[in-house]
Amino acid sequence: MAQSQADGYWYDERSERERAREVLESLRMYRAAERAMRRRTRDKMSMGENELLALRYLFRQPGHTAQPAALVAYLGISPAATSVLIDRLEQSGHVQRERDAAGQPIAVRATAHADEDVRHTLGRMHDLMYGVAARMNARAQAHVTEFLRAMADAVDGVEPADSDQPRQS
Repeated sequence: MAQSQADGYWYDERSERERAREVLESLRMYRAAERAMRRRTRDKMSMGENELLALRYLFRQPGHTAQPAALVAYLGISPAATSVLIDRLEQSGHVQRERDAAGQPIAVRATAHADEDVRHTLGRMHDLMYGVAARMNARAQAHVTEFLRAMADAVDGVEPADSDQPRQS
């Protein structure tokens, strides 16, 4: 009686295409789970996607500070929309505007409250994700890192296809 892969046979009878499809489906499942987590986070923190992205951007900057124009470029929204976003974050205590001697805003800084709020809301999830990555051996970590970087490169510069072109699967 022949054994199947499900029976634990030592080689994989699936085609390269089937294995690739399984990898991409796993990536889609992760992305769906991440989107759901982001939605829960936005709901818990009473923030929109752009507010969370702005805080994330600020946390990556030296001193957690950036010029409003940098937020405009990063978020891809208008200066007016960015100003409204900063107003909301300032009212909630998540950012402070730094001003010049004339009182004009020159930079935006994430506050300690923002850092505490994000850590409190996302800390457990980050710990769980870190644990998953830390349990992998060095070779697996290198392969996953290489894969994710290659996938980012594959999709980063691609413009959407014209709707009149046939779709390839």
